[in-house]
Amino acid sequence: MRNPLAWIFIVLAAANAQAVKEAFVEIPGARIFYTDSGGNGVPVVLLHAATGSSRVWEYQIPAFAKAGYRVIAYDRRGWGRTEVSSTEPSTTSDDLLAILDALKLQKVHLIGTAAGGFTAFDFALSFPERLRSLVVANSIGGIQDEDFLALGRRIRPPAFDALPPELREVGPDYRAANPKGTERWVELEKISKALATSPAQKMRNRLTLAALEQIKVPTFLLTGGADMYAPPAIQQLFAAHIKSAEMLVVPDAGHSTYWEQPEAFNRAVLGFIRKH
Repeated sequence: MRNPLAWIFIVLAAANAQAVKEAFVEIPGARIFYTDSGGNGVPVVLLHAATGSSRVWEYQIPAFAKAGYRVIAYDRRGWGRTEVSSTEPSTTSDDLLAILDALKLQKVHLIGTAAGGFTAFDFALSFPERLRSLVVANSIGGIQDEDFLALGRRIRPPAFDALPPELREVGPDYRAANPKGTERWVELEKISKALATSPAQKMRNRLTLAALEQIKVPTFLLTGGADMYAPPAIQQLFAAHIKSAEMLVVPDAGHSTYWEQPEAFNRAVLGFIRKH
């Protein structure tokens, strides 16, 4: 008969192995808050949207850790629990590089959603040697071509920006079917606001469609069929400029596919990064 004390020890050890570490990385001008699932798996780094923080990945962190990956999510400068101590210039990619160096992570899978996709593209252009793969979901990518900006104005008129965040970024199908999930999304958005004292960070590169052609790391583009920010046509435009990029549209999902349809999001992203 199994020793009950030994069995309790095994269960507790397994539970501790699943515990997610919370800590800070000290970089010039800021203390970056991050979570780390730990373990010896290949590292995956998650970049949140402008309406979120590291807290929003509650459907991804356990699923990716269970799949054997070491999952790191952090609050970008000015968001969440990250503390900004000065206005010393820094780009989002420099911050990410400093975090990877501090955690001694040589090559990672990088996953960015919405505004997090801006940094993901910029980092892929700046430090491709540090990436195993690149995933950009539901993002307009920070692209600065005037034709692209004009396209954005056509699909998102000025009144669009005045809508509550959940109407802009959570699909109507999800809002209708899942009021509790919508309420949780709104709660996380409200506690993840950018600090008023933190200036917007710049990119290392001017992001353009032509610049995307320089991305050589394996790339996966994902969006929702009901995404009013980054509809499928925008992802198709990106895919046309990134050599061998793969693309997926999740039907009925809005701008927060990772939240609205986490099983579909996780299955697709895990399927992609396992190949790289």
